Amino acid sequence: MGADHRENTAAADAPAASVRQFEYPADFPAVVALWDNVGPGMRVGRSDTPAEIAKKLQRDPDLFLVAEVGSKIVGAVLGGFDGRRGMMYHLAVAADYRRMSVGTLLMEELERRLRMKGCLRYYLLVLKDNQEAINFYERRGWQRMDYLYAYGKDLDPRDR
Repeated sequence: MGADHRENTAAADAPAASVRQFEYPADFPAVVALWDNVGPGMRVGRSDTPAEIAKKLQRDPDLFLVAEVGSKIVGAVLGGFDGRRGMMYHLAVAADYRRMSVGTLLMEELERRLRMKGCLRYYLLVLKDNQEAINFYERRGWQRMDYLYAYGKDLDPRDR
């Protein structure tokens, strides 16, 4: 029962959130503020600037979603699909709206949209010390892939 029970109880008492596609540039300030305020479990970086988000939206704008209660953005997720595999980036829910199924709602809609594109599997990265996120994902069927190492390489020479 545990956390899932708490989430369902809180959700019954909370106003319903709705999910829609991110609108650029109108939603950008609220979403970045949400990402910035999530805490140490999320890092907002150079790829989250307005110019980089605009580039992302040229590829698959339907995979960038926000959750609203009324007209307030209370959650967001950025998804990607390369034609074969999907990725989930920056799933975040405002602290006051956690355990109210907002994250689940965003994830389920992202998964529905990825399936419609033909995606069979998608991935996410979680910081090792973000136990709250690890628990959230594992309760929803995600499995840690211990046989992988995450690598990154900056392609901009200014970063070297």
